[in-house]
Amino acid sequence: MKLTFIVLLFVTSIVNVFAQSPEKMSYQAIIRLQDNTLAINSNINLKIVIHQGSISGTTVYQENHSIRTNSNGLVTLEIGTGKNLNGNFDKIAWEKGPYFIETQVDLAGGTNYNIIGNTQLLSVPYALHAKTAENLVSSKGAFSYKAKINSLATSRNISTLDINNTIECTKSSILLLTSGFNSMEVGDVINLEAHNGALLTIQAIEGVSINYIKNGIAKFTSIAGNVRFGFLRKISENAYIISGQ
Repeated sequence: MKLTFIVLLFVTSIVNVFAQSPEKMSYQAIIRLQDNTLAINSNINLKIVIHQGSISGTTVYQENHSIRTNSNGLVTLEIGTGKNLNGNFDKIAWEKGPYFIETQVDLAGGTNYNIIGNTQLLSVPYALHAKTAENLVSSKGAFSYKAKINSLATSRNISTLDINNTIECTKSSILLLTSGFNSMEVGDVINLEAHNGALLTIQAIEGVSINYIKNGIAKFTSIAGNVRFGFLRKISENAYIISGQ
C-alpha cells in the first residue's frame, strides 16, 4: 500500500553550552495513507537515515524504530536512541553540514519500506554542536582556545600537534608532508611562519601534492627583522594547498 507522510517538526532540548549535550534529537511525523486518511494506531517500522551535504549525499548514520502511531497518526521518537544500523550518532560533525534526514516507513512493521521522505536539518544541530562550543568557550564567556606555537628549527615530518596550530620556523628547516597523514582532516589548516632570515621549506613526498603538483615544494623566505606568513590547508587525501609563498 502506498503511503504519504508529513513531518511536523524537529526539536532538540536546549542545553547550556557548558553542560554535556544530549546525544539525541526529538522527531515527530504524521503518517497518512494514499487517500490522505491517517494511519492510526498502527505498529510501523521507521528507518532514519542522515545524509551529509545533500539529500543524496554521504550516509553518516542510520537507525530504525519499531513504533506505534497514535489516534492522530502521529509518531514521536528520539533520533539517536533507535537500533543502530550504521555509523555513530555521537560522532556526527554537525559543523560540517548541511545535513538531511531521510525517513523510510513500513506500515506492516517490517523492512519493506514503501515511502520515503527527505527534510533538511536546520536549527537542530546547534544544540548538539554545543559539544564543540564547550571546548571553545570559557566559564566567563570568552574564548579559551588558543593556537599552539610549535617551533621548527630542524627538519621533520608533519605532526598531529601541528594541526590547527602555528609552525614557527626560526632556523632554515624542511617540513615533510608524508603520505596517509589521516590525523589531519580535509579543511584543517596549519599556520606557517618563517622568522628573521630563516627559510621554511614545505616538501611533499610519497605521492603527496602541493597546489595540485605531485611531490611539490613551497618555500617561505624571510628577511632579517621580519616574518613571512602563509598557511597550509588539506583539500583531499594526500593533497594540500599552500598560500603566501
